[in-house]
Amino acid sequence: MLRLSGEVYSEVIAHAISGLPNEACGLLAAPAARERATRFFPVRNAAESSHIYRLDDAEYLQVERTADEEGLVLVAVMHSHTHTTAYPSPTDVRDATAFDPFGALLYVIVSLKDPEPALRCYRILDGAIAEEPVAVEG
Repeated sequence: MLRLSGEVYSEVIAHAISGLPNEACGLLAAPAARERATRFFPVRNAAESSHIYRLDDAEYLQVERTADEEGLVLVAVMHSHTHTTAYPSPTDVRDATAFDPFGALLYVIVSLKDPEPALRCYRILDGAIAEEPVAVEG
């Protein structure tokens, strides 16, 4: 299960919308206990595309440093889908398998297909997709 503070949830949705017409992306972090994501780090989509995302390498490294300094661990990768549902595409599955071969991270997808954004979460391991519940708290 992914738990998000209300503030983090709002930041994720706002970032997804602000990335239009391209996909937006970022990282979520939580205290070492990993009970609740308390920090969202927007990251530039280096692909600058409405169909794919690629976390900017330099920004990713900076986020890792900042999270370490704040005693946080990265728990999820977020990106938006501009025209499709909030479900991992074959490209998303391939990229997750290469980026996170042990399935340690969750993958948050925000669909902007409909007027109301839809946020869903998945664990991707060895090409298998498992949906994880999301709870917004506070």
